[in-house]
Amino acid sequence: MSDHHVAIIGSGFSGMGMAIRLLQEGKRDFVVLERADDVGGTWQANRYPGCQCDIPSHLYSFSFAPNPNWSRTYSKQPEIWDYMRRVAEDHGVMPYIRLNHEVTGADWDEDAQHWRIETSEGEITADVLVAGPGGLSEPAIPPLPGLEDFEGPAFHTAAWDEDHDLSGERVAVIGTGASAIQTVPNIQARVRRLKVFMRTPPWIVPHSDRPITSLERRLYRRLPAAQKAVRSMVYWMHEAMVFGLVHKPARLKLLERAAKRHMNSQVADPELRRRLTPDYRLGCKRILPSNLFYPALQEPNVDLVTAGIREIQPDAIVTEDGDRHEVDAIVLGTGFRATDIKAAEWIRGRDGNTLKECWGQSPRAYLGLAVAGFPNLFFLSGPNTGTGHQSQVFMIESHIEYVMDAIRTMDRRGLATVEVRPEVQEAYNRELEERMPGTVWSSGGCSSWYLDATGRNGVIYPDFTWRFRKRTRRFEPGKFAAQSLARRAEQPAAA
Repeated sequence: MSDHHVAIIGSGFSGMGMAIRLLQEGKRDFVVLERADDVGGTWQANRYPGCQCDIPSHLYSFSFAPNPNWSRTYSKQPEIWDYMRRVAEDHGVMPYIRLNHEVTGADWDEDAQHWRIETSEGEITADVLVAGPGGLSEPAIPPLPGLEDFEGPAFHTAAWDEDHDLSGERVAVIGTGASAIQTVPNIQARVRRLKVFMRTPPWIVPHSDRPITSLERRLYRRLPAAQKAVRSMVYWMHEAMVFGLVHKPARLKLLERAAKRHMNSQVADPELRRRLTPDYRLGCKRILPSNLFYPALQEPNVDLVTAGIREIQPDAIVTEDGDRHEVDAIVLGTGFRATDIKAAEWIRGRDGNTLKECWGQSPRAYLGLAVAGFPNLFFLSGPNTGTGHQSQVFMIESHIEYVMDAIRTMDRRGLATVEVRPEVQEAYNRELEERMPGTVWSSGGCSSWYLDATGRNGVIYPDFTWRFRKRTRRFEPGKFAAQSLARRAEQPAAA
């Protein structure tokens, strides 16, 4: 017998949502393995100054757990983290979560027909493995020569050094992506000198964030349907962007003009505007909302550095133009390993190969959740399920319903294993690749974190998310090979 019927990796939106759905259906033979000392996933880990979601609050939450008390239209990290902890408590999943349990290996045992999972606290076994590590959970540390020799603190925004006070220091922020444009305005006033190292200028649009009034919150508490209507309206407004992102990138020119007007209104210096103007189509990289980044760049104690970094010295950053920038601390706003999934290095399938060995440099899965050769393994928010326009929670809930129906089907039919057929996985990924060439992510003229080492987009789902929801509404037994529990009963007991 396995220790658990289901083992879930991670307690972010994916893992927590899966655990709640299992409990809602009366299934209690499961465990959630969380490497951190608290739940929350990326919203527990990312605590850098100014950390904020760029998806509206009413949409960036579980559909079954609306929060009428959001304080802002775009929630900040502490409030999202509080929301997730409250949801975990309210839905009774905390007793099933094992904190400080980092998963270091997961091997499919063909004889026993279950997963052997190595954790920092010992081994467990499970019939079904649900991996919800999140695409933004492993920081990308750039291979900058000399970084390890830097004598001051150097840390990623996702691992903010809360014990180090940057006040009065000369600080370098490397990168100008989503995390960096939130960090810069929030540390600028307290550092002595701030140098922002930018490789590629981002498209920045006006931010519509505002406080949610007490009247609105009272309305949502007394009339939940009103908040549901707002959520639906926001969803469809975001979904409309697919027409430009996927089907007709030229339609994004209107939004590009709005972004340029935003920059022109905030940046007076023509030379600085030139340096900050992207040379690729809006949407090719993630679109960033901010009203604070451009003004912060123009403060007297801030320098924008666009020359490439040659090396890091013990007390300075040397750029390709030969300039030496002396700094006391380095903040890496360099994103995440979105296409280089760390879990793939230690999940081993039936033939003993890791997912990474099967994938090479380009992760692929059926519907982003099932991989041939890996029975009873389901990813939540896996390859090609990211969105450039929509709430990832919507995609996660779509995956959860598919996995729940798979578990129901296994229980109802007495199945020990289900495994997606190779030809089904191949056909699905051919379909994705046929859709990609005309999208802004492939034709927009940029190199983004959506692209893997081969140049393939292994992150984004190139279609409307409502269509993805439709495709994942029911488990599809005909697309999976299955083995019955009777076969497992015939196998000799594992040593």
